[in-house]
Amino acid sequence: MEKIILASGSPRRKELLRQIGINFQIEKAEGEECITSQIPEEAVKELSARKAREVADRSDGTVIIGADTLVAAEGQILGKPKDRKDALRMLRMLQGREHQVITGVTVILRKSGQIINFAEVTKVHVYPMTGEQMERYVNSGEPMDKAGAYGIQGSFAAYVSGIEGDYNNVVGLPVGRLYQEVLAKGVDLLSPEREGGI
Repeated sequence: MEKIILASGSPRRKELLRQIGINFQIEKAEGEECITSQIPEEAVKELSARKAREVADRSDGTVIIGADTLVAAEGQILGKPKDRKDALRMLRMLQGREHQVITGVTVILRKSGQIINFAEVTKVHVYPMTGEQMERYVNSGEPMDKAGAYGIQGSFAAYVSGIEGDYNNVVGLPVGRLYQEVLAKGVDLLSPEREGGI
């Protein structure tokens, strides 16, 4: 029987796993999110692997899922804004153009010793925004805990002109690819042979 652990406290990732019917428990990774690579795909793969390993070392889960999302714009990696000023700086970079949202996912399959590590990329196009619109959005508080200073599933949707790729990836977890990658290794995260959780 598989015991599935999500190594993240993100309410959005929790909701996405729940949406497709996976039973899991949460054990949040507490380590520092420091990036050593300036290549976005490599950075998120590394961060997700660190989270998964940290939780695997202290949990009895048989499937541990680590994930990390960042935004790449104008050749820069955008994580979560440090403060209000930083959030406005990020929004100025994103408004009126295209950027990438990249989620790194690491799955540790303890029974077989296999590790899955991949990055999913989605392109997001944003309408031009006025200074007043950006100020109003930052004042809502919504951008402060989100990579790139916005959440596509919140009020920022008013400024998204289109996406190319997986919408769920922009929310925080490409659940379709996650399920398929793990299934390819012989583990069905949706089978009834799972220990309950959330």
